[in-house]
Amino acid sequence: MASDKELADFLAGVERRAFKQTVYTVRDDDTALDIVQDAMIKLAEKYGDRPPSELPLLFQRILQNATHDYFRRQKVRNTWVSLFSSFGNADDEFDPLETFESGEGAVGSENRLEREQVLNLIDAEIQKLPARQREAFLMRYWEDMDVAETAAAMGCSEGSVKTHCSRATHALAQALKAKGITL
Repeated sequence: MASDKELADFLAGVERRAFKQTVYTVRDDDTALDIVQDAMIKLAEKYGDRPPSELPLLFQRILQNATHDYFRRQKVRNTWVSLFSSFGNADDEFDPLETFESGEGAVGSENRLEREQVLNLIDAEIQKLPARQREAFLMRYWEDMDVAETAAAMGCSEGSVKTHCSRATHALAQALKAKGITL
């Protein structure tokens, strides 16, 4: 079992290399720092009682998983943001409800009506999702909560949150594609 000092020494020795490795992968210092810190916290919380010899491999796996989670989340977020950004002004931060209520960003009433119909279809498909999938999807991608926060709020494991989000995203993409809306 690793003592607190052994764990602290391990983390101090690995932090610089882990940060550089993650910066090369995600190409953003702030994001890399967040990923490395999250990986260190997870190692300390969940695996701090493991023998010191197991820490390097455990940490590497946790860091890889955290990086993969970041890219998965970015891919889904970018898909939805690009879909909704086509409805708004390029100059401002976009809120679809404000655009439809005020008529801003619409070339004509036909264009505004078409956009409103598409958003209504998306909203209807989100409402058709099973409750847990809808809850996880909205918390992760609308409320911008991370996996751990979402899991705590939903009272389930992080793996369950990832599963619910994945299923919701695939179901929404499939339903919208069937209606002629491509992401």
